[in-house]
Amino acid sequence: MNNTKTNIIFVLPSLAAGGAERILSYVAQNLNTKQFNVTLLITGYEKDTVYQIENLNIVYFNKPRVLKAFGSLFQFFRKHKPDIVVSSIVHLNTMIAFMSPYFRNTKFVSREANVLTVLNNHNPYTNSAFPKAMIVLAYKLVDCIICQSKDMQKDMIANYKVPKTKTVLINNPITKVFNLKTASYDTSRPMKFITIGRLSKEKGHERIIKVLAQLNFPFQYTIIGSGNEKDSIFEMLDNKNLTKNIKYISFTKNVETYLAESDLFLQGSYVEGFPNVLIESCVVGTPILAFNAPGGLDEIIEPGKNGYVADTEADYLKYLNQLYNSFPFNPETVSQVVKNKFNSHKIINEYTNLFLKLSHKNQHV
Repeated sequence: MNNTKTNIIFVLPSLAAGGAERILSYVAQNLNTKQFNVTLLITGYEKDTVYQIENLNIVYFNKPRVLKAFGSLFQFFRKHKPDIVVSSIVHLNTMIAFMSPYFRNTKFVSREANVLTVLNNHNPYTNSAFPKAMIVLAYKLVDCIICQSKDMQKDMIANYKVPKTKTVLINNPITKVFNLKTASYDTSRPMKFITIGRLSKEKGHERIIKVLAQLNFPFQYTIIGSGNEKDSIFEMLDNKNLTKNIKYISFTKNVETYLAESDLFLQGSYVEGFPNVLIESCVVGTPILAFNAPGGLDEIIEPGKNGYVADTEADYLKYLNQLYNSFPFNPETVSQVVKNKFNSHKIINEYTNLFLKLSHKNQHV
């Protein structure tokens, strides 16, 4: 039996705030060091780092764009001869895939971060670095594609011509310990809503605002995030006479506090990869009201236990009015639903089993 460790390199564009950055760096930190030698490569700038990384070898290339790091990545792979390379986010996945034929002894794993077909329908500029045909070709070259949700897996198979056997479904883990809030909705005060996420078209803030403008009961709405749609979102809030109800925060490291202080998380997205913030909201005991959209909602939300999913704006409004009059959610139940499915130990084991299966050091010759 060969006890040699598997050498694995994780590659990300940055360690700036983002779901893919947080999840993949978390996985890298939590693999068993008796089984893996792990390196985290960042193509971008060290100064942009917002996540605290411990006990992990990190290399920054400090390049302004992913494409500028092509040569540095190629040379690094050639020098260190990794057994496995894992990347995330489609433009980085695509670029690295085209390197893969030069490294026959390395397994290349792409972790997809979105349901690309739907994302492009709502935000066509998101993945403009490479045309779809090039992405299709790139995903033929890699050895495995990690999909965060069933919807993402279906999209890869149906629209990007990826064989199902090349995909593996691994949901995102709960990445930190959150305290369970002690109280549920208090009818003596305004209802408190919260949305956390990038201020961009596909996040659907505008359809949440349309519904909120129709409410006849008092509420407060906290919006956390930044993005290129900020001005249009706040113009719409002003036009709907809702500015007085809004608390805006561009970025915070105290997400848990704001989630715990809220009664309900409002999700407006047209598409998600696998929304980590919804899991975090549930862990602290705050339920979700979401618009039906691809990206793992049916894997996260159990209607009546930790939230509801609305098909239309009329449905969304109906749920809000119902919840104002009768709030059925218990924080402990809301939390337990996601802890059972997405606890860290379970998800890290799934990653570990995948990497050991891929590693040539664990295959009989």
